[in-house]
Amino acid sequence: MTEDARAASVHGAFAHGEPIDTAVLVSVFEDLERGALRVASVDWDEGRVVVHEWVKEAILLSFGHWPLVESEAGPLTWVDRIPLRRDLAEARVRAVPGAIVRRGTYLGAGVTLMPSFVNVGASVGESTMVDTWATVGSCAQIGARVHLSGGVGIGGVLEPPQAAPVVVGDDAFVGSRAIVVEGSIVGRGAVVAAGAVVTPTIPIIDVATGDELERGRVPDWSVVVPGTRERRWPGGTFGLAALLVIARLPEGERHEKAALNDLLRAHGGAL
Repeated sequence: MTEDARAASVHGAFAHGEPIDTAVLVSVFEDLERGALRVASVDWDEGRVVVHEWVKEAILLSFGHWPLVESEAGPLTWVDRIPLRRDLAEARVRAVPGAIVRRGTYLGAGVTLMPSFVNVGASVGESTMVDTWATVGSCAQIGARVHLSGGVGIGGVLEPPQAAPVVVGDDAFVGSRAIVVEGSIVGRGAVVAAGAVVTPTIPIIDVATGDELERGRVPDWSVVVPGTRERRWPGGTFGLAALLVIARLPEGERHEKAALNDLLRAHGGAL
């Protein structure tokens, strides 16, 4: 079946309740895992995220189409409609005990998964590290050679189908306990300091100019730290959350962790 035919079949079932062939849903999940399909594509030159709605619709249909099935790993038991991936060695992925990956995800060769969770529809690029207790939410698009530090929360965006997922570009570094949600974008080579929160509602300010940049989008090859911006209210002046761009990195230069730590510490931040 061609991709257009699959898309039409899936959309008809999702939008109009038409019957859906189980084989169509299985083929979508298999293609997601091979990297032949993605929930979204990113045009970095134009700064656009193109969502392939029918792929998200197929994932949503699977929740009601497939029965609950019990799966086990040693003494642990799960009951879910979407089973876990069991082909990580074949995919050349290193997964330590406690790493959990649902089916319908793409994991590039050389990915390392510490005890962590990768949800359905997500894509994790080659040689990326998903560190301890980090979560990669449903449909998130994580680039190659990314480091998601301990406890990072990458939000899931599954519904509505047209909503853009969280995107983290190639070579980015996201610090411990940082949160990226609601379709936000971390640009290529960007560094997000520990504890930072990236959402479409929190302003991003370039400290060198004072300019407010596009919200929900950390610029390529920039370093951002948590900050505040004062605002006057009838009851007084209070600080509201902001992200501060404190440095711009040479494009294409690999991050050297010690140098990043020194830079961030100079501004009260950490990785």
